[in-house]
Amino acid sequence: MIIHTKEPVLEVHDLTVSYSRKPVLWGIDFTLPAGCVAGIMGPNGAGKSTLLKSIMGLIPPSSGYVKLFNRPLEDVRHRVSYVPQRESVDWDFPVSVLDVVLMGRYGKVGLLRSTGRRDREIALECLEKVGMQAYTKRQISQLSGGQQQRVFLARALAQEADFYFMDEPFAGVDAATEQTIVGLLRDMAAAGKTVVVVHHDLQSAREYFDWIILLNMHLVAAGPVTEAFTDEKIQRAYGGKLSLLSQVGHVMEKRAFPSREN
Repeated sequence: MIIHTKEPVLEVHDLTVSYSRKPVLWGIDFTLPAGCVAGIMGPNGAGKSTLLKSIMGLIPPSSGYVKLFNRPLEDVRHRVSYVPQRESVDWDFPVSVLDVVLMGRYGKVGLLRSTGRRDREIALECLEKVGMQAYTKRQISQLSGGQQQRVFLARALAQEADFYFMDEPFAGVDAATEQTIVGLLRDMAAAGKTVVVVHHDLQSAREYFDWIILLNMHLVAAGPVTEAFTDEKIQRAYGGKLSLLSQVGHVMEKRAFPSREN
């Protein structure tokens, strides 16, 4: 993946977020360039989703500020798209796959106007990109977890945004869907889009991202993967939890490849 410009499209300055007056993020401060795919990473409880939601204005900060494209979020919200965690969506809502993707066009046409032929064409193109063009009439409740995530990605693409926030898009999906998502992220970055992804898998981070925001309530590091995702900084973020993760990974590897013990 190629970073197209060094000009920051996201600026987070001294951001502190509290729940019931208890800070869960302290003094987060970083910038992000355009045309990159960035991963927000850290142990459980580090504040990864909280950071994403606060940047998007879904959770008010206790202090600090966020700028997108050097403007307040409210001025550029039409340039921003959001893919929430799959678990936060009511998948029993009676709506078809095509209808879900067309919802991504409302920011362009307006909530009180009907989508037209061109909007439908764009929705179908986005479904084709995620391999879901054959499911347009299917109810979303009838889809697998991986298929549901693909549909939400298609909806985000249909918004034709410049900045995409995704909260754990790889969680609970099959390997084929995960690779489809990775391919889309790379295509989006190549087209100059910027993507920020909450992610938890340490092993795939260097492959999936070219920029890392490493958290543990405080900012541990933020920058290109080669600079921000070093062993020393990962250890600082995860501490003793990293040793536990390594032990679990070793046990799983031995179970999967028992011949290596011979």
